[in-house]
Amino acid sequence: MKRTNLVLDEALLRTAVQVFGVKTYSAAVNQALAESIRIKKLQQISKFVGQGIWEGDLSEMRRDARIKKRKASTR
Repeated sequence: MKRTNLVLDEALLRTAVQVFGVKTYSAAVNQALAESIRIKKLQQISKFVGQGIWEGDLSEMRRDARIKKRKASTR
């Protein structure tokens, strides 16, 4: 855990405590940081859409799953 001094907007801090439903300012700041990072990571996913990262045949994969399922149910 890192201890540091920050100058924060009091109104924003009170709002964060209410919105996140936490009891302390530290918990509110930690939750806000975690949420900000999560949102940024989600936004970056769109960079990969259509980039050809995944290669495969989805129809073939689904066919394999149906065959395995049938075999398992006949046992």
